[in-house]
Amino acid sequence: MSKPEVKVYSSRFCGYCVAAERLLSSKGIEYQLIKVDEDPAMFDYMIEASGRRTVPQIFIGKHHVGGFDDLSAINQSGELDSLLGAS
Repeated sequence: MSKPEVKVYSSRFCGYCVAAERLLSSKGIEYQLIKVDEDPAMFDYMIEASGRRTVPQIFIGKHHVGGFDDLSAINQSGELDSLLGAS
């Protein structure tokens, strides 16, 4: 079974974005980083997909996790590993 794709919609000068990237990297999770401040079309897509205008916005497969606080909470609860298909 393949692991779901992880996408992080981010921007420059965003401390929460850096924190989210560090958390994912510390767990050995590969992710696609999408800089929405460099691509207005991707910013619009992020808003449409998440319903939010703030970064980061994190998706695991088709599941919208939310921002860094949401990512941190599911990591603490163990749900992150479940979403990633880890045993």
